[in-house]
Amino acid sequence: MMKYIPIYTLFLMLVFCTYCKGQNKSDLTKDTTKSEIKDVISSHGPKSITRAIKQDRNGNIWIAAFDGVFRYDGKSFFNITSKISSARFFSVLEDRKGNLWFGSIGSGVYYYDGKSFQNFTTKEGLVNNEIGCIYQDKTGNIWLGANGGVSRYDGKFFRNYMMNGHSMVEDSTGKTFPDFTRPSNDVNSIIEDKTRKFWFGTNGNTFVYDGKVFTVLTHDGKPFTNVRTIIEDKKGNIWLGGSDGLWRYNGSTFTNVTENFVGYIYEDKNGNIWTGSTRAIGETNKIRYFLIMRITFSLADDEVMIVLSLKLLPSNQE
Repeated sequence: MMKYIPIYTLFLMLVFCTYCKGQNKSDLTKDTTKSEIKDVISSHGPKSITRAIKQDRNGNIWIAAFDGVFRYDGKSFFNITSKISSARFFSVLEDRKGNLWFGSIGSGVYYYDGKSFQNFTTKEGLVNNEIGCIYQDKTGNIWLGANGGVSRYDGKFFRNYMMNGHSMVEDSTGKTFPDFTRPSNDVNSIIEDKTRKFWFGTNGNTFVYDGKVFTVLTHDGKPFTNVRTIIEDKKGNIWLGGSDGLWRYNGSTFTNVTENFVGYIYEDKNGNIWTGSTRAIGETNKIRYFLIMRITFSLADDEVMIVLSLKLLPSNQE
């Protein structure tokens, strides 16, 4: 049984070998591409579109925005990329060692060890210079979701996987693509599930990779397309959000929770699933009302509670 409980609060939602053809070497131990830059204190946070917010192990907040990467220590904002790049930044990852990775549009990815930056582009082996999402797998590899494919980095080599029409294949040519024409075919989300399979949400099809073969994810013969976000919850369920709404997969069955567009999914420490939509459900006086949902399950897992709330956002923002 499904219960809908409306509330009227504003909720801020931000939260194998080394000689194989097709692998490009770019070692993190090299200093030739590193640049030491001191943080630049800013009187404000981002003034442009913000695409990602992460909190590191020390409590600092990292913000990837169109006007740079900002660090907030609870008192002050620091624009740490103002002297490094004028690119638009889309993604942030803190790896297991505490280093930061910043994905940009046009300038590849930046690795930051707290003192210096190292920039990786197609010259170093990236499949493309437009990096929209970053993920670290259970063995420590860094996966970089790009426009038209994915790059996997093991600390020394890049191995690339290309989208080819409606499929994705491992690249063996070593060819990279500095720029793509619009519309883009971005890889929006990457996760590794408990069975060690990888899930890739893209602007096109959604793929599941078992380490050998990429399979297009389908339901009733129809592929999942334009998936913007994928997570695995504490119970091992896979959640997919995008143009086809919000779906849950328990390993055998797909369940559609809502048909509304879902652009973001987050599981809190209590097991609640929070989702956010990037499409307006109403507009008054140039204020758009966006849908936020919180989903919880009973112990029997047969009852769903959805809490709806509204987020106010000026209509000139996305």
